[in-house]
Amino acid sequence: MIKLQNVTKRFGDYKALDDFSLTVPKGSVYGLMGLNGAGKTTIIKHLAGYLVQDEGLVTIDDKEVLNNENIKKRIALIPDDLFFFRGYSLKEMGKYHKHIYPNWNEERFQAMIGDFGLNQKANLAKFSKGMKKQAAFCLAMAAMPDYLLLDEPVDGLDPIVRHKLRRYLMDDVADREMTVLVSSHNAKEMEDICNYIGILAKGKMVFEGDLLELLPTSLEELFIEKLGG
Repeated sequence: MIKLQNVTKRFGDYKALDDFSLTVPKGSVYGLMGLNGAGKTTIIKHLAGYLVQDEGLVTIDDKEVLNNENIKKRIALIPDDLFFFRGYSLKEMGKYHKHIYPNWNEERFQAMIGDFGLNQKANLAKFSKGMKKQAAFCLAMAAMPDYLLLDEPVDGLDPIVRHKLRRYLMDDVADREMTVLVSSHNAKEMEDICNYIGILAKGKMVFEGDLLELLPTSLEELFIEKLGG
């Protein structure tokens, strides 16, 4: 279970998160929506252990994330601003991840590379944006994480690739009870995969609920309504 409890984060005079709380049940797919600057990426970076909150608690399975290597080994992150080591190929990045993640699945890694038609020996710097995103998914899913954090995961991907990725995600949620927190502007994609939705504005939660209980209201309509469009 993911929990943020009364978390506040400031960058100078700017308050990115304001007494923010969130609970993501185990085995669920929780979608975060909000305008640019609402705080979505800040939340994900706290859960990945990249940021230190000014106030409040950030926990996974009731253990604080910050400086907790055992928890971090169970988390995979696909950020919006992808990062690979300079000059590395996908194969070399796979070897690096294999030493970090104790549940690394080489068979899955190779199967996903083949499924997406990626050249694992090519320099990742030469990949297109969409190919880099696919490479990041191969690395993250082969790590067999208990918790998967996604920041704008389908940006730059074509419909066929999005369908494949959705299948991998939902299979792991169903088979392993993997827990997913996803940030996106794409309401249709969120409706297709999420159980729960949270809408943020200026570092605060303005709506939270079960997607099934929203029907027949569309997520896009709700998003516009809650943000005053």
